[in-house]
Amino acid sequence: MQTLQELNTKAMDAIVTNRDDISQLKKQLNDERKEREGLECRMNLVNLSGGFSGSSGGETKALHDEREALGAFIARGDSSKLVEMKAMSVGSDPNGGYVVLPQLSASMSMKIFDQSPMKRLARVISIPNGDSWEEIIDKDEPDAEWVGELQSRSETDTPDLAKHTVPLHEIHASPRTSQKLLDTSYMDVGAWLEGKVADKFGRTQGAAFITGNGVSKPTGLLSGTPVSTSDTSRAWGTLQYFPTGATSTLLTASPADVFRNTVWGLRAPYRKDANWLMNSSTANALDKMKNATTGEYLWRDGHTAGAPPSFLGYPVEFDENMPDIGTDTFPVAFGNFKLAYVIIELNGLRVLRDPFTAKPNVVFYTYGRIGGDLSNTEAVKLVKVAST
Repeated sequence: MQTLQELNTKAMDAIVTNRDDISQLKKQLNDERKEREGLECRMNLVNLSGGFSGSSGGETKALHDEREALGAFIARGDSSKLVEMKAMSVGSDPNGGYVVLPQLSASMSMKIFDQSPMKRLARVISIPNGDSWEEIIDKDEPDAEWVGELQSRSETDTPDLAKHTVPLHEIHASPRTSQKLLDTSYMDVGAWLEGKVADKFGRTQGAAFITGNGVSKPTGLLSGTPVSTSDTSRAWGTLQYFPTGATSTLLTASPADVFRNTVWGLRAPYRKDANWLMNSSTANALDKMKNATTGEYLWRDGHTAGAPPSFLGYPVEFDENMPDIGTDTFPVAFGNFKLAYVIIELNGLRVLRDPFTAKPNVVFYTYGRIGGDLSNTEAVKLVKVAST
């Protein structure tokens, strides 16, 4: 049986233990109170009382996520969202997104335009100076006659000469860019701009070689007024055409006849190295033409990579500047263009970079002097969409 002293000792120990437990509990409650006050202070800073309204409402997605994580932790002790909130991600620049950059291609995707083949097909002459180019034209022939041994010899005709003059015309462009862009761009903006202008010059010149009227630009292949008379009776400087027999189509009852007439209408000296010239729309129509007897297609695709297609045995070149099929148009040309058309150039394309006139911009003053005209109107024939 325990003595009174032992009971007193146990009671005192229990009191000390309870006092320590109470003190520890008070400390825990005090720590929790401080933590709650800190969280409440942070909640007030991030406006936890409002809903997420997106960027237009003043609250970002990152701020909204942080507010939800804090609210879940306070209400349920759920700390999972706090871990997610601290994770680095590409979607947030401060949380790591700054270090993830797009890969910039070293090349540039560019729109490709159709270029005229005339500069490749025609005769091109570069001159060192002058504002025009002249050539003597031998367009006539002498007369000759048969005579007997003792028959008198009469005077015969001598050939006439002519002079062909092709004036130069100027084409220009003046694009500009800032000096800072030239200095700081990762690519050579100046070289790119010069290349774009050169491409545009080529297309503009190509159009003039076909349809130019000779006023401040070359005289084009189709600039004159073609007639249906043959080389023997047609005036020099005028092209000959062959009618399709229909007023609006190439596909007549005998569609191949007009093209065969065109081939044989070009005299033998010119048929060597001759080719067809048309746009893609016209080629699509010719591609469907068949031999009326055998049913075979008259169009032949090239047999090797890069080889042009052929029509009636002659290669086809495409120039989108040629007119579409329509009433009284000339959608097809056939001939030796090296003999038929001449192009004159002076010093090629010139580029002057002007950093002074339009500061802080740099002006790329670009120009070229070029001329073009028919030089032999017997060397090419046209097909006309007409009844006669």
